[in-house]
Amino acid sequence: MTRTVLALLWLASQSPAPVVEVAFETEFGRITIAVDRAPTPATAENFLKYVSGGFYDGGRFHRSVRPDTEPRRDVPIQVVQAGINQARAGDAFPAIPLERTNVTGLSHVDGVVSMARGGPDTGRSDFFICIADQKELDFAGRRNADGQGFAAFGRVVSGMDVVRRIQAAPVRDGSQTLTPPIAILRARVLEGPR
Repeated sequence: MTRTVLALLWLASQSPAPVVEVAFETEFGRITIAVDRAPTPATAENFLKYVSGGFYDGGRFHRSVRPDTEPRRDVPIQVVQAGINQARAGDAFPAIPLERTNVTGLSHVDGVVSMARGGPDTGRSDFFICIADQKELDFAGRRNADGQGFAAFGRVVSGMDVVRRIQAAPVRDGSQTLTPPIAILRARVLEGPR
């Protein structure tokens, strides 16, 4: 083999895998998420830093948006939202730039995982999972007044039954707050063959 070929093979072996699977063990069961670094490098790397740092261990699914909890009748959505362990909130990383779906080519369809945010460029550690297609969360969607949408960065590859159980869990009267929240026992990057 030539030096060039060897150098290219070595470089390829040093590059991170474009798709990484992450397992969330919850008190309701396992949810496995495929995170695609290629279209959303900043969002994917941010999420994976929180996973690798153990921030989601002891975290929780805390929000369920569904027909009986959704106050917005103009643009209703269905998602569940999760966050890091609150004891680690002071160690959270800075907010990241919003990777808009009109640039990434991704869309908020059933099982897509996306970064929660307030305004543009404010996403940090909370994420949500779409239940059914939620295209109004894409760029130019009507869910946010700013029209910028949310940064989709992964998809559930197994455990949508767990996601739906979380969505159906009890909420505090008149709210979307899961009561009690559904615990995340641990989150880990899966290595090797699945």
